[in-house]
Amino acid sequence: MAAREQREAQCLSRICYLAVFYLLLTGLFVQNCCALLTYSRQELLDIWTHNSNSFIADLRLIPEISRTPEAAHSPRPGGSARRRRRDRKQRRGRRGGLRAKLKLTPHRLPLPSIFLANVRSLANKMDEIRLSITNNRRIMDSNVMFFTETWLNNSCPDNAIELAGRHTHRADRLADDSGKTRGGGLCIYINNAWCMNSTTTESHCSPNAEFLMVKCRPYYLPRELTSIILTAVYIPPDANARLAMKELSAAINKHQNKHPEAAFIVAGDFNHTNLKTVLPRFHQHVSCHTRGDKTLDHVYSNLAGAYKATPLPHIGQSDHLSLFLTPRYSPLIQRVKPAVRTIKVWPEGTDAVLQDRFKNTDWNMFTHTDLDQYASSVLDYISKTTDSVTTQKRITMYPNQKPWMNRDVRLLLKARNTAFRSGDAHAYSTARANLKKGIKKAKHHYKKKVEEHFSNSNPRRMWQGLQTITDYRTTKPSPASSDVSFLNELNNFYARIERGNPTTTTKADVTPDHQPLTLSPTDVGAVLSRINIHKAAGPDGIPGRVLRACSGELAGVLTDIFNLSLAHAVVPACFKSTSIVPIPKNSNPSCLNDYRPVALTPIITKCLEQLVLAHFKSCLPPTLDPHQFAYRQNRSTEDAVSIALHSVLSHLDNNNTYARMLFIDFSSAFNTIHPSQLIRKLTDLGISSLICKWLLDFLTNRPQHVRLDNHCSSTITMNTGVPQGCVMSPFLYSLFTHDCRPADGSNTIIKFADDTTVIGLISDNDEAAYREEMDRLAEWCDTNNLLLNTEKTKELIVDYRRNADPHPPIHIKGTAVERVSSFKFLGVHISEDLTWTTNCSKLVKKAHQRLFFLRTLRKNHLSSDILVNFYRCTIESILTNCITVWYGNCSASDRKALQRVVKTAQRIAGAPLPAIKDIYRKRCLKKAGKIIRDPSHPSHGLFILLPSGSGLNIHTPTMDNRTLKHTIITWTEPPLTTTSTLYSLCRNYPHPHLS
Repeated sequence: MAAREQREAQCLSRICYLAVFYLLLTGLFVQNCCALLTYSRQELLDIWTHNSNSFIADLRLIPEISRTPEAAHSPRPGGSARRRRRDRKQRRGRRGGLRAKLKLTPHRLPLPSIFLANVRSLANKMDEIRLSITNNRRIMDSNVMFFTETWLNNSCPDNAIELAGRHTHRADRLADDSGKTRGGGLCIYINNAWCMNSTTTESHCSPNAEFLMVKCRPYYLPRELTSIILTAVYIPPDANARLAMKELSAAINKHQNKHPEAAFIVAGDFNHTNLKTVLPRFHQHVSCHTRGDKTLDHVYSNLAGAYKATPLPHIGQSDHLSLFLTPRYSPLIQRVKPAVRTIKVWPEGTDAVLQDRFKNTDWNMFTHTDLDQYASSVLDYISKTTDSVTTQKRITMYPNQKPWMNRDVRLLLKARNTAFRSGDAHAYSTARANLKKGIKKAKHHYKKKVEEHFSNSNPRRMWQGLQTITDYRTTKPSPASSDVSFLNELNNFYARIERGNPTTTTKADVTPDHQPLTLSPTDVGAVLSRINIHKAAGPDGIPGRVLRACSGELAGVLTDIFNLSLAHAVVPACFKSTSIVPIPKNSNPSCLNDYRPVALTPIITKCLEQLVLAHFKSCLPPTLDPHQFAYRQNRSTEDAVSIALHSVLSHLDNNNTYARMLFIDFSSAFNTIHPSQLIRKLTDLGISSLICKWLLDFLTNRPQHVRLDNHCSSTITMNTGVPQGCVMSPFLYSLFTHDCRPADGSNTIIKFADDTTVIGLISDNDEAAYREEMDRLAEWCDTNNLLLNTEKTKELIVDYRRNADPHPPIHIKGTAVERVSSFKFLGVHISEDLTWTTNCSKLVKKAHQRLFFLRTLRKNHLSSDILVNFYRCTIESILTNCITVWYGNCSASDRKALQRVVKTAQRIAGAPLPAIKDIYRKRCLKKAGKIIRDPSHPSHGLFILLPSGSGLNIHTPTMDNRTLKHTIITWTEPPLTTTSTLYSLCRNYPHPHLS
């Protein structure tokens, strides 16, 4: 039995072996057979063609997504390119915008993406932070992470708070420095994919502020930025805001002096403080609430519009929202397009060649009875002769290209790039060191050239060098389009006032016995020799360099043309031709009215205007309006503001009084003048009829076109207005408005060119005289074709009464004038309470912006003399604008803020600078001296000689510390600084008759 079972088992085993063998053999055969079956591309396409319809039918697809074989390769749609793009099935390109760019290249941005959070114990939130990094793409790709209130101490090692792929910088609260044992603390994480070169430069801890500063040199950085300085900040709720901001600003200023071209990013929990109070040049990028209805977490930078903040959920039980900041900064090379210019190349000896040709020219062959033909032939000959000895060259100017990046530096840069691509680490290190040395050498050479210009008393070339080093030039936006149709629209818009002029121009008769104005070749040659050769040429294309270099050779023929023009009261058409250059009024012009028309006239015409203007001024009577402060000797904006505020304060000395100041704005004031009305007013002033007739011909039949780059609009003939850009235009406008005077003694009209201010001195709430004056002014404007712009006209009311009644608004032609609490009047910000905090804060903010350029010059190791001169021209001129008007009544905090700017500049320049208080005293002495020596000055009557004859008495308002105090100080006493605000004109100036 056992033997039988054993035989059956052996048989079954053999059968299993045979079955396995058979299966293996069958599989190998099938695999080899399948490997022999191959299909070509055409065979596969044929299979698809014959079986596609049934196959698609079996899939039961909806008609919208099914496609037949014929549609797979549809022919190219016809029609225009725009229609083909619209009909194209597959869209080309890729999605744009900040988010798409951040997602595509998260670590190659001009500025780092930022994640900011107040964590309240970082060690306990590490798991949640790691989870957020894993699940949130934006947090994962963030380049910098700021955490405040980390609550870390020495017992927590760095390993416990490490994040994968990020470098950690921490600053724990120190009990000895802060006086607190718990809370506080800061931490900054740097993404290694964005930057591997980061260093902690400063860590500060005090009872008022904690901050951590880290300097980064990322892999990618725009050329205009040298590094990025990150600052994490935590200000405790009970901190002294003033001391906290003082400590933080001192550290930032120190780093700005060392790295003036770096991007500064300051982020953290600021609580009740604001960095802009001490660093007004910085910009705050968080506009959403971060805790309840308050914004406690701030992010500042020294770049406008650098970030866009997005709120994110809280981390753990923190009571602050998290923030993600997306960079919006565009590098300079992307913001500003390269400029292509055509310049004239003057070979050596060109001036001598032109002088020789003009000297040997027989100018009599151009003489003609027609003055237009005579003048145009002479100008054409001068232009063609100039073109024959000069050449033109087109150059491309890049916004981020510095002059020291010369050919040698570019070769070193190319060698560095080649070494990098080769993969040789030693060669790359050597090439990079050579490039660094080459740039340093080129910068040093350029610095020497600037200092040589300073030593050689060449201020223009020196100033150009300083502008290049600091990028001080203000880049004005150019019009969006230079198309001829757009230029024609602009030209028609500028000529819109011409269509509203129904009057016809008639020339005045000339008296037979009147002697015309005669010019001598000496006078003409003197004007030609003073031409600024750097000014742009007019429509005739004759550059100022030719007229100045050949003034002696051209004076004779130009004198003949000028005298013929004055004798016949006819101006040649080529002299009146005008090119209008549209200058944008703001950074984003949106309509035609946002472009200011600036007239570009021939330089020869400007010379003739200068000669006629000198004759004009000698013929004017002394009875002109004393309150017109523009274009008059010994008058300035400082005098206009002083007179306006002095009259207000003198009136407020009385009981139950207040003052209303109306700041009037005209629409295109220069362009709305009717020449015929102007001539009538000049005749009434006693100007000779021949000059009036010449001036009428000068202002009428003027060919005008708009020019932009190399494109010009069609020409329009103008008979209205005085072109902005001519020498005589501002002076003619002041004469045109000389009869705009107040009819009532309680009103005053202050004029500075087209800036007009009406001051109404109101007593006992009686505004009848003031409102009647406004009606007369509106009627005068209608009569003289001046357009009042009620939208930009503002009113400021100064009323110190405790129980003042509501003031009804002023209406101009049915439109109410907006009342404001502060207004910028001729460069000075006037507040309704006549305090100067607003004005001082504006000046300090602007001065802080200029300190950046001073730091840049210091970084380039320019001499202290150049730094001091740059400070005096660009910063001190801002701080001391109209200083005799407002400094005497500034608050102590305002004076400290002004002087703080001077101290900062002094540390940068490394040389002593005059204090604001000393400048104020000197300016007061100088201003008082000018007023005393000028009997026609409106303020001359305020200075009265004392009976003793040893000093002067200044009649000033007797008010409290907000205004002037009445003081009588002899000239032997030292000047005081606490007794004057607006009209502080030095009580210690000796009378001129005593010397």
